[in-house]
Amino acid sequence: MTNSVTLFDAPEAAFGEIDAKTAAALFAVAGDIALVMDSAGVIRDVALIGAETQFDSASQWVGRPWSETVTPDSRAKIDALIKEALATGVSKHRQVNNLLVDGVDVPVSYTALRIGRDGTLVAVGRDMRHVSALQQRLVEAQQAMERDYWRLRHVETRYRLLFQIASDAILVIDATTLKVLDANTAAGQVFGETADRLIGRTFPFGTDAEGAHTLEELTMTARSAGRAGDALIALSDGGRSFHASASCFRQESATLLLVRLSAADVTPTASASADSPLRVIDLLERSPDGFVVTNLEGHVLTANRAFLDIAGLATEEQMRGTLLATYIGRPGADFPVFTSMLKKNGVVRLMATTARGTHGHQSEVEVSAVWAPDGEEPCIGFTIRDIGRRLAATPQGARDLTRAVEELTTLVGRVSLRDLVRDTVDLVERHFIEAALELTNDNRTSAAEVLGVSRQSLYVKLRRHRLVSPSGGEAPPVS
Repeated sequence: MTNSVTLFDAPEAAFGEIDAKTAAALFAVAGDIALVMDSAGVIRDVALIGAETQFDSASQWVGRPWSETVTPDSRAKIDALIKEALATGVSKHRQVNNLLVDGVDVPVSYTALRIGRDGTLVAVGRDMRHVSALQQRLVEAQQAMERDYWRLRHVETRYRLLFQIASDAILVIDATTLKVLDANTAAGQVFGETADRLIGRTFPFGTDAEGAHTLEELTMTARSAGRAGDALIALSDGGRSFHASASCFRQESATLLLVRLSAADVTPTASASADSPLRVIDLLERSPDGFVVTNLEGHVLTANRAFLDIAGLATEEQMRGTLLATYIGRPGADFPVFTSMLKKNGVVRLMATTARGTHGHQSEVEVSAVWAPDGEEPCIGFTIRDIGRRLAATPQGARDLTRAVEELTTLVGRVSLRDLVRDTVDLVERHFIEAALELTNDNRTSAAEVLGVSRQSLYVKLRRHRLVSPSGGEAPPVS
């Protein structure tokens, strides 16, 4: 037998006395499963060694063609194993998928041998599930590394973009050698050179002697304390003055300094005018009312300090990506109401609901919302006002009436004035009847006297407002 198989030098001397039982044992222990077949590939016997739990149904293969015990995509490999073993005496290893009774396919590496003149074949297989599992783990690890790689690339891209568009001059400096490792475009403009030509220079430079001394102290303080600033320096050419600050951070095994220079002679109108987006963002961050921005699915994109306090979280990163319904309204119920009203009206005004903190604290809030569905990144902005103190100082009845009137107010422009007035009158009338009944301990005669109406008129109103069943309660007298 050939086919790249190296045999023993003297097989007759070593195996000449082996009987059939010993030979069968050798074939069985050579793998996890051994199959004896005729020249047509029909299985005549099966041997299992330590694989009963995996191949407990293999005994049912006896009398069936070997190709029927594997998945359809493996049948061509079975035919190749049989032909190669009949032609050369021994086949190469091929991995096929055995199909078990319960429908599970098991990867097995088989090699086939011809052992008789009549074409009897023996196929010895090894269970390859542990190898497949390792291969799967390797593939998953590679995919995870690929995802991490692209995530880092995206983070680096965002960093480079922010780094370059920053209006302040920013230098990244080696804390040991004080060599500039990176500089943004604004830094090149400050020092009158391109950013590339600043890389490699020893910091400080471009300032007068006093400024250089100030920057040296600044970097020393940053290395020892982690942060230093706000130092005022002037350029050596008598140009503008700058506020300098520095912070220390580590990257891999190196210690780096981030030095920032912001112009000191910028007028308030130029730096932060009343209509500046930065001023608006700063005001929203300082607002006593909660402000949060979500995408159209309700995942939080950003939130101000007041909303973090309502939610009981310390940082915006803890909230980013979570669902707004986790903190506002009934989970899975109120957010669809918000989006539905936004689609109809474009805004939501003063919708009363409940806010929940992560530590179990609840509070009554009013929510207003507006959305921008057609922008580059569609989003919804929510303003949340805590009204717990206001409600605590308001009687429950007046509180319910106020809330109901506010809900009717949202219908202005969609419902006629006549219908609004009628609904409001009914609402107020029902409220005062309930208050009179509560005051008189549900004595309807006394309630009618308090309200200045007859008992019959009160009963009519009770039935109209469904405060009593049409057939229940005391019958009114006929006047």
